[in-house]
Amino acid sequence: MLLVLFIRSPMRFRLLFLVFGSVLLTTSLLAQSPFEFRTLSQDAIEVRLQAFSVKNDQREATLKQLFVQSGCKDDRLSEQVVRKNLPPNLICVLPGATDQVILVGAHSDHVDKGDGVVDNWSGASLLPSLFYSMSATPRRHTYVFVAFTEEEAGLIGSEFYARNLPADQRTQVSGMVNLDTLGLGPTEVWTSRSDNSMLDALAQTAFAVKIPVTAMNVDQVGSTDSESFAHYKIPRITIHSVTPETWPILHSTRDKLNVVKIKDYYESYHLIAAYLAFLDTYLDQPAPPPKSLQ
Repeated sequence: MLLVLFIRSPMRFRLLFLVFGSVLLTTSLLAQSPFEFRTLSQDAIEVRLQAFSVKNDQREATLKQLFVQSGCKDDRLSEQVVRKNLPPNLICVLPGATDQVILVGAHSDHVDKGDGVVDNWSGASLLPSLFYSMSATPRRHTYVFVAFTEEEAGLIGSEFYARNLPADQRTQVSGMVNLDTLGLGPTEVWTSRSDNSMLDALAQTAFAVKIPVTAMNVDQVGSTDSESFAHYKIPRITIHSVTPETWPILHSTRDKLNVVKIKDYYESYHLIAAYLAFLDTYLDQPAPPPKSLQ
């Protein structure tokens, strides 16, 4: 995550309005279309977080092992070469009943300072676990999980992935969920880098599973992998945990395992798993018929 200045935006109140203002209209959808998912234990999630390496190429190798352990293997797991001498993008596909795609991404690289546990092994190491969470139930959407390379050098991996998607496949991406820097505290969402439809679905999910999420914009200088897809008008959202109090940890020698608050990290995992399941029923729904004028 490339960050310099953090602003606790008025958008925080907007997200809370989405939770409480739209719930009367949308809770029935949650009741009529229950989302199903399974979760790993907190201990298992913590073990995967502890499996970080300070070497980016070793991170990619570890993620490949974790995907295989989670059931993603053979022709479902592939590497996308981005540039010579760089670790590849690692891609795991969970086929659904349709070709419509929910893309879930996190960058696996880190800067030289610190161990890069928070930024962003915390996001990347959740990808295999989220595959496991989604894979127990047949899905309408196809889920594509991508560990992007070289985000810290300027979104290189995600821009390569988005640019090289054929135009017809880009139109099939219903939404992109970006995980960047989790576990520093409770779940936050970067509202200024997220589309309203994706925010609304997150608010509904948070209300349903009773796990709080609030808005925390981290604009000014820097970006994150979701913006590689915004360029192509793909709805996106970035979920994180950064606040003005914790931002100095990033890109510093303080970015180590001991700064992760495991209870908050596990709650973020639980919320994101529920969110991905809900998106399967929420995205690409046909518009309701117009009310009769009679």
